[in-house]
Amino acid sequence: MTAKKKIMMQGNVRDAALSILLEVSRNQAYSNLLLTRTMKSYAIKEQDKPLLTNLTYGTLQYRLTLDYYLAPFIKGKLDDWVRELLRMSLYQIVYLTKIPPHAAVNEAVEIAKVRGHKGTTGFVNGVLRSVLRQGVRSLDEITDGITRLSLETSHPEWLIRRWIDQYGLKVTSEMARANNEPPMNTARVNIAQTTVEKALHQLKSEGAKVELGKVVPEAIYCHSGNVAKTYTYTKGWLTVQDESSMLPVYALDVQPGMKVLDMCAAPGGKTTQIAEHLNDTGEVHAHDLHEHKLQLIEENAERLGLNSIWTSSGDSRELGYTYKPNTFDRILVDAPCSGLGVVRRKPEIKYNKTEADLESLTKIQGELLETAWTLVKPGGKIVYSTCTVDKTENDGVVLQFLERHPEAIKLVPEFFEEAGLLTPNGMLQVLPQDFGGDGFFAAALQKPISND
Repeated sequence: MTAKKKIMMQGNVRDAALSILLEVSRNQAYSNLLLTRTMKSYAIKEQDKPLLTNLTYGTLQYRLTLDYYLAPFIKGKLDDWVRELLRMSLYQIVYLTKIPPHAAVNEAVEIAKVRGHKGTTGFVNGVLRSVLRQGVRSLDEITDGITRLSLETSHPEWLIRRWIDQYGLKVTSEMARANNEPPMNTARVNIAQTTVEKALHQLKSEGAKVELGKVVPEAIYCHSGNVAKTYTYTKGWLTVQDESSMLPVYALDVQPGMKVLDMCAAPGGKTTQIAEHLNDTGEVHAHDLHEHKLQLIEENAERLGLNSIWTSSGDSRELGYTYKPNTFDRILVDAPCSGLGVVRRKPEIKYNKTEADLESLTKIQGELLETAWTLVKPGGKIVYSTCTVDKTENDGVVLQFLERHPEAIKLVPEFFEEAGLLTPNGMLQVLPQDFGGDGFFAAALQKPISND
């Protein structure tokens, strides 16, 4: 079976979802970025966009479970597009109650006709109709508890075992299941321009269903509509950002007039939050490895009416050549990480990462902290944060740093303590099941005055 035809079925939601799934599996592309692009290229109607999102994320989230269900019906090797088509169709049959199973089969057959040939069409039709007749096998047949949890929640077995080692079985089970739930739509109010009350009132007047967040004072939850298309957003009162991602700036404890460095700034959510907490006083130096991402930070700063942000690109581990030692009052090291806290938004992450990837990241994370330590003033503070739940990248990196720098003071941010988010070792670890936000980590360190 070969994909002889690659004809884009304009306006066809399932063919669009199939294209995204193929791009993700072939090139390890990010599904969230592909969704926006594919909606435009396929000219997907507004009312069909939620279904495209559901088919894409659902099929990705349950890939391992779907493969387990399909296995008894497939003999021999499949072309990747045929396998993705079967996964997507089975996802509709097993998980979606509003789509009649026979409709899912018929849609798959039509796509197979366009992308393949008569033999492919018959194969797809045969497999899916066999599933309808016989049903899928039960996961209860799996006797090993870890293997069953892995397949039930569609997380690689090595990852489940690693999390059980770090968090225990109960927390791991809750986390893996939470990763398959839709992410919360959250936004941050620009407190340098308005108040939370005014922003909520404005959004409600535009028809949005919104409410206050659970942890961060300027966070709001958006239960309907697209806030990025509201007037409230256009006038610079909002930034779309997960609530967990807003927490590290609270640990920075910025004060008006301070000079702050954001070492890994793109796309700039925390950079602009820092500037807002400074009430646009002082200086915020936003660095990122990728020059093309700086434009996004600059555009957001302009939209939000913030003038205290300077951007530049380059490897932030080498910022010691750009700035003199002891330059900054505050430094945020929002380090590159495995991203295992944002699996809900990027489900492909759980399949693409390896244990070796996680170990290699800790070297870069440690080097970024070393540079930050040189650049922060005596008495200044560093916040190290990641969007992962892996303890090696989080507590492990910080504890190794503290071994190298016993003079460093590990702070316990009051805000985290009051919110009940501290771990026993005085750091912050949010898990996806805690309050519906992304998995996130933060630790605050201070350089002693006597270190000058």
